[in-house]
Amino acid sequence: MNKLKAVDFFCSGGGMSHGMKSAGIDILAGIDFDETCKETYETNIEGAKFIHKDVFKYQPKELQKELNLKKNDNDLILIGCSPCQFWSIINTKKQKAEKSKDLLKEFRRFVEYFKPGYVVVENVPGVFRKKEESGLQDFINWLKEDNKYKVHCKVHEVSNYGVPQFRKRFTLIANRITDKELAPIRVSGEKIKVSDVIGEHNGFPKIKPGNNDSSDFMHTTSGLSEINLKRLAITPKNGGTRMAYVYDKNLAPKCHYGNTTGFKDIYGRMWWNRPSPTITTKFFSFSNGRFAHPEEDRAISLREGAVLQSFPKDYIFKATSIANIARMIGNAVPPKYAEAIGKSIIQNHSNAV
Repeated sequence: MNKLKAVDFFCSGGGMSHGMKSAGIDILAGIDFDETCKETYETNIEGAKFIHKDVFKYQPKELQKELNLKKNDNDLILIGCSPCQFWSIINTKKQKAEKSKDLLKEFRRFVEYFKPGYVVVENVPGVFRKKEESGLQDFINWLKEDNKYKVHCKVHEVSNYGVPQFRKRFTLIANRITDKELAPIRVSGEKIKVSDVIGEHNGFPKIKPGNNDSSDFMHTTSGLSEINLKRLAITPKNGGTRMAYVYDKNLAPKCHYGNTTGFKDIYGRMWWNRPSPTITTKFFSFSNGRFAHPEEDRAISLREGAVLQSFPKDYIFKATSIANIARMIGNAVPPKYAEAIGKSIIQNHSNAV
């Protein structure tokens, strides 16, 4: 029987925990500074404890006592998917995100204390590109040279792992149980497309902008201004862009008028026959990316964003606003990708017994 168990640092709404649990790993707890994630996490990750702590102030001995953990436990996985705004290529206020740049170093304190059988880190590719600044290189050296972990360290495209979305993510899997380098297990066959998970044929009835679905299905979408409704009305179905009105002074934003070479995803529609673009925390906003429905004149709904992140349709999100729920969804580790990581670890552990 599989005895693997995990503690999920920076767990948010539970994307990583759900995927690992689906793979067959027991989730002991999720740790996060944002208490608004607690209800969502505990509702979906049955049996796991939500620990509301600031990792900068939390001590490994406190966690050891809280969960009755042992040092050098071969069956233990420590997971660290820290918020990554500072290292992201998406335009963000670096000053505001300054604190997030050192979260990997704080997670390392727990790894050094417990020396678990496995360590998983998932983050934006920027952490890998700037591995000296982010502290990643020192961490890898410590794992490899000082503690003889076999370390997989690579940027992966999650659409290769059963996620209906193009999204590049840096992933580290460290294993001290065998001498094998572990990588997420790829899914064979064609990539899952937008048409495979949303649309009327997948249980998503047609809705208007501003639809408010108070049920747990959460087929809720943001409203649109009159000018954005006009823009969408003439944007071609199935992948259309702002090029449809680039020379229309009444419809094109001033900065886009006549500009046919700039960023084209803003105000764009998704394609039915491709994975979606990266689901960000602003996916509910038509003007923040290629987040318009392939054929309906609206942005995608909260539930559509969630299934494109590979959350199941019955995953329950608890928050007070569209923006808060979208942030939880957009920041999540896609569960199917987490499952691919978990399956690799389980396979390795089974072979080692």
